[in-house]
Amino acid sequence: MGSSLLTNSSAMTALQTLRNVSSQLATTQNRISTGMRVSTASDNAAYWSIATSMRSDNAALSAVSDSLGLSAATVDTEYTALTSVIGDKDSGLTKLQALLVEAKTAGIDRTKIQADITQIQQDMKLKANSATFNGINWLSTTATTPTTFNLVSSYSRVGGTPTIGSITVTTANYSLYTSAQGGILDTAGSTSPSIDTMSISVLTDSAADQTTLDGYIAQVTAGINSVASAAANLGAVKNRLATNTEFVKTLMDSVDRGVGQLVDADMNAESTRLQALQTQQQLGVQALSIANQNSQSILSLFR
Repeated sequence: MGSSLLTNSSAMTALQTLRNVSSQLATTQNRISTGMRVSTASDNAAYWSIATSMRSDNAALSAVSDSLGLSAATVDTEYTALTSVIGDKDSGLTKLQALLVEAKTAGIDRTKIQADITQIQQDMKLKANSATFNGINWLSTTATTPTTFNLVSSYSRVGGTPTIGSITVTTANYSLYTSAQGGILDTAGSTSPSIDTMSISVLTDSAADQTTLDGYIAQVTAGINSVASAAANLGAVKNRLATNTEFVKTLMDSVDRGVGQLVDADMNAESTRLQALQTQQQLGVQALSIANQNSQSILSLFR
């Protein structure tokens, strides 16, 4: 094949090879700098679309995790107050029950016992009123308090349909005091006062008053059972929130790993490829230089 001044086939071939190597080198350098082999839709449309959707899901899961934290703090506040209202031998309903039993003793000064009872009644109401977190109080409610609260607990998406899971809390199950006096501790019986307002200061040793005391004791015992049941229920909600919180965090890590498998670059492979392409680029430059020298060789024929 003859030589031509107008068409240097060797140089064209070398240039095409050099362009191809340079393009691959640019791709590899981009993967190394970004750490991703699929950073735009043009890299791999299917994987990029999946990764984008999963990142969106992870953002939603992050919001669920934050919501779970807020819900857990609210539930913990209400749970702490409930258990404090139940109390022990020195406080709360437990102490109130003991004082009423003590009041059945013949000849005892019930006025002094009532002084302790009054302090316990005020203390329990104070604890219920103080059980407020982020403006929410389930123990001391008003007419404007929502009857139910939905605590966001999960997020999932099947196809294009998202599903938000929640734990429903019914306020009436935990309400100790209400503005309408319909709570566990401020609801009066048909013939007896509420636990919040009962008083024994005027009671005597008479059979009728002893019967009244028996009724008060039974009423407080029922109150203890009701508050304990509410605390147990809220404790179960608290445990469920803790479990969901851990699951959401684990799920977010799993989604991150899945996205990484789709779009992350293998840095070991990319670094090896970079060195090979840099070598090929150097050789391409030399090949192009040699091919360009062919034209100089043709000129020497005319000297």
